[in-house]
Amino acid sequence: MSDRPKLLFLGSLMPVIENSLEAGFEILRDDGTNLDALIERHGAEIRGIVTRGRRPTDAALIARLPALELIANFGVGYDTVDAVAAAKHGVIVTNTPDVLNDEMGDFTVGLLLATIRTLPAAERFLRAGKWLHDAFPLGNSLRGRRIGIAGMGRIGQVIARRLSGFDLSISYHSRNKVSHLDYPHFPSLVELAANVDVLIVVLPGGPATRHAVNAEVLAALGPDGVLINVARGTVVDEAALIDALGSRKILAAGLDVFEDEPRVPAALLACDNAVLVPHVGTATHHTRGLMADLLIRNVRAWFGGEGPITPVAETPAPGRRAPQTDSSISKQ
Repeated sequence: MSDRPKLLFLGSLMPVIENSLEAGFEILRDDGTNLDALIERHGAEIRGIVTRGRRPTDAALIARLPALELIANFGVGYDTVDAVAAAKHGVIVTNTPDVLNDEMGDFTVGLLLATIRTLPAAERFLRAGKWLHDAFPLGNSLRGRRIGIAGMGRIGQVIARRLSGFDLSISYHSRNKVSHLDYPHFPSLVELAANVDVLIVVLPGGPATRHAVNAEVLAALGPDGVLINVARGTVVDEAALIDALGSRKILAAGLDVFEDEPRVPAALLACDNAVLVPHVGTATHHTRGLMADLLIRNVRAWFGGEGPITPVAETPAPGRRAPQTDSSISKQ
């Protein structure tokens, strides 16, 4: 029997993570069909879970692993991990914050411009040979638009800094006003939507924000409004959005996330005023490498007796002050 700590890998992760950890740990791989068999054989010895969040790490799974000490989540968002249940069992949860903020800021601006200027449609027009016969139709502009950011956490603030260079007004909604920011704060999402032309969603996922962007919010955004969602698909009521796009209750939407990934409703695919991309906000070699490195360091630090580097707010490191909770941090 190996004396190396056993780690359960839930789903596929970057090879660099496995390659970096396999020397010091015994890795058990869940391929989607063998989880029960792994737990039956090794459950009493599994001390860590490594996950990218595609499969839930819920209270039932945590309860089946009596030796569990650490859940290392690949990504800043950990809404598929029951961190409250983990805390009750004395299990630390870590994520990978901050290292992806700049990438998400850059990506969000790109998705916004692609959506408003209909760049994917323009490319399809050119590739289809239509430019030989006619000019691409005039479109919409970012000029003069009022930007609203739903969720002014670390990523939201990076997005705001990026967009401040476009000479646009910026306001935001979050549960609490951010004291060091001068942007106007709206206490409700409906109020924010009613006062902006572009609504960028950077709210966390989970039950508390499910369908926060609903039919009322979309109606408040109005027929010239643009919705950009780079948070979690569950934050937007997809059925209400499909109706708003189809009936032109809003102008357009740019979406990187969906309610039931990777399945995207046919009705949404049919919307010609939506730019849809497959959850690629942080999908660069550079940023995913930084995220993998931070996850690896969390695992090594915990089992090396140093304590976790980036524990989530619900499971602060023993003997350390809990990190400040930012209720509006993105869950990308």
